[in-house]
Amino acid sequence: MVTETQKEAIRKEARKILDGFAKTLENVPKAKANVKERTLGRKEGQGSECDSDFRTRIFANAPKKNKDFLIAEKGAWN
Repeated sequence: MVTETQKEAIRKEARKILDGFAKTLENVPKAKANVKERTLGRKEGQGSECDSDFRTRIFANAPKKNKDFLIAEKGAWN
């Protein structure tokens, strides 16, 4: 069992460690924000260019398909 005196000593030691850590962090240079601007949507003409085998790969992975169409079910939101 830990006595009150020991608890107080532990608290003081923890505070000393935290204060030392905070003081050390003050000397660390701040990192520059790495922010990239992104635009939503496509620009005209981008949709017509894709990998030559894109369609083949998509249809190969689709569980339900017709000759020219993927068959998908609308999910229910609960």
